[in-house]
Amino acid sequence: MKIARFSRIGFILAAAGSAVGLGNIWKFPYIAGEYGGGAFVLVYLLTVLLIGFSIMIAEMLIGYLGRRDTVTSFEELAPKSKGLWKFGGFQAMAGLLIMTFYSVVIGWIFNYIITSLSTLPATVEQAEQTFGSMLHTDIGTQLFYHTVAFIWITYVVNKGIKGGIEKMNLVLMPMLMVILGGMFLYAMSLDTFSKALDFMFMPHWEKINANAFVVAVGHAFFTLSLGMGAIMTYSASLEKNSNLVKNAFWVVFLDTLIAIVAGLMLFTFLYQYGSGPAKGPGLVFISLPAAFYEMGILGNIFAVLFFIALAFAGLTSSVSLVEPMVQYFIDRFGWSRLKASISMGLFFYLIGIIALLSNIDGFKDSLTWGDKNFFDWVDFFTAAVMLPLGGLVMAVFVGFVLPEEQVSSVMKSQLTWAYPLWRFSLRYITPVAMVLVILSLVGVLS
Repeated sequence: MKIARFSRIGFILAAAGSAVGLGNIWKFPYIAGEYGGGAFVLVYLLTVLLIGFSIMIAEMLIGYLGRRDTVTSFEELAPKSKGLWKFGGFQAMAGLLIMTFYSVVIGWIFNYIITSLSTLPATVEQAEQTFGSMLHTDIGTQLFYHTVAFIWITYVVNKGIKGGIEKMNLVLMPMLMVILGGMFLYAMSLDTFSKALDFMFMPHWEKINANAFVVAVGHAFFTLSLGMGAIMTYSASLEKNSNLVKNAFWVVFLDTLIAIVAGLMLFTFLYQYGSGPAKGPGLVFISLPAAFYEMGILGNIFAVLFFIALAFAGLTSSVSLVEPMVQYFIDRFGWSRLKASISMGLFFYLIGIIALLSNIDGFKDSLTWGDKNFFDWVDFFTAAVMLPLGGLVMAVFVGFVLPEEQVSSVMKSQLTWAYPLWRFSLRYITPVAMVLVILSLVGVLS
């Protein structure tokens, strides 16, 4: 089957759109706050360079060589004597499972765009009460915006690689960067920008422990959109003779830059109008709206722009989470793109309703097992097991299973002197790191 091809800029923006998501703007700042700012940032940057960049090139290579959906690419590239490797492509299911709660979170963001137009919470306590009320009692609002997210994402995926995914990213990614860039320039004018700069780049080593390294590896994987088949699927649509290393560099660069810019901007605002950066997962939905309130009418404008940027980041990531399984059903079963898009959309939408209800009073008790509800279990299983396992599979597959001549025929000319370092990282550093991440996150190591 003929696959529509990305333009080079289209691929970079689509892959960057896949990588730049809620992890950059929501998760990275609060994790940095919890693990000592500059010390964690340094560990994270080294992790991205040594592990994330290596895996991204490997994932691109599998897609580029396979030229099909994730499952078929693994099947066709795996040596006949190593048949179990044909199942490696089912890592694409991770993206679809992530979408079951990711769509709900995007719905929260849509809701905050609308509410920021009128009233912002005056205090952190009021913001916490507002968010808690929506999360635990307001089924209607969450269901409405979850439905809006489902319709948008399904529509874009149905339009295909060129007409939907590339076109959306060509619009939303520049707009995202303009919004964040403008807010960042304003943050630079505030007195507390230097304080945020010190926090982000002045290491506090006393807050770094073994768990921080594991968190850095896991977050680098999540935020670069690795281990879920998205980058692999997009790479199948690259033009021949594409430079995978340059493409991977730009994706990693844009992803990391946006995370750093978002962190500096948010910490500046929180130091100026709030109480500091270490507010945990509630930073975006609780601490930040209260800080925006202190700015007056400018705060409403910034709140709307910020949540629009956050929505753009979430939507560009979302289509990449769904596309791998859509392409699988098109390639393997001859489904039309419309049928595949609607089927995968309904999958994440309907299970997403269960995830939504698991936070609602009156439902959560029956949807909670152990210390986690359904929403949290899906989040935990995908982040702690499926994504690092997907990375482990790709590292071992490219490092040990694919014939070295096949790998070197593409990568030696692109990596030149760095080829042996990349291959060493893929064969020895990355697999060990992935195993440690999995063991730590599932509680085997503590």
